[in-house]
Amino acid sequence: MSILPDELWSRILELGAKTSRLDYRDLCSIAIVSRRFSYLSSDPALWSILLALDFPQSSSSPSTLPPKSTYKIRFERDKARKVLLWRRAVLTAESQVAVSEKRLRELESLIVKEMERLKVVGDELSNLERARHAAVALNVWQPEVVRSSHVEIVGQCTVPIDSRLSTLRMEFKVCKQQIGVYKKALNDENLRLSERKEKLTSVKYHPLQSYHTSNTNDNGNVKRKKLKQCTECLQHNV
Repeated sequence: MSILPDELWSRILELGAKTSRLDYRDLCSIAIVSRRFSYLSSDPALWSILLALDFPQSSSSPSTLPPKSTYKIRFERDKARKVLLWRRAVLTAESQVAVSEKRLRELESLIVKEMERLKVVGDELSNLERARHAAVALNVWQPEVVRSSHVEIVGQCTVPIDSRLSTLRMEFKVCKQQIGVYKKALNDENLRLSERKEKLTSVKYHPLQSYHTSNTNDNGNVKRKKLKQCTECLQHNV
């Protein structure tokens, strides 16, 4: 490394920046190698290239600060913007999960109420069926003990049996249909809740762990290999 002049290293770093093989992380890493590389990696031309590549929207606005300082300011602004977007996305995902959980509780409560109503209707329907059979049995010869029990059952019924039976059967059918509707809605909401929880889990990753500008390549080995090839090419040309 020491046999290469600074001009050649500057050219290597410039090519790396222009071809996106070097990003801000790489230049910061190179800067701590030695004083020489700290000086070379701080070249304003390098940071001007990165500034134009990573923040093209800001390259048109003139700045009196050095390119490296300008890059740092833009970087921090962009990072803060992404953090705010991330927090908003997390809050949105959490609110969607809360809405689904509330809806599930409501559906479960509705199913419980409908099941209780179904039980009441079923019990009344069963009693009326017994009363109807007892009323029919009164017209048939039977022992007096059995007949007296049938008379008692019929006497306890204070409403017209046939019309009430028709109403109860319809109500029983409606209850079962309504329970089926609620259960389907419950299953759909469970699936929706599962999807929203998965989305929340994926969103909750901290943005700084995956923060990168549009031209950043996280594969360091590939970068080093390409940088080595670039260096060898320049050495061959020299």
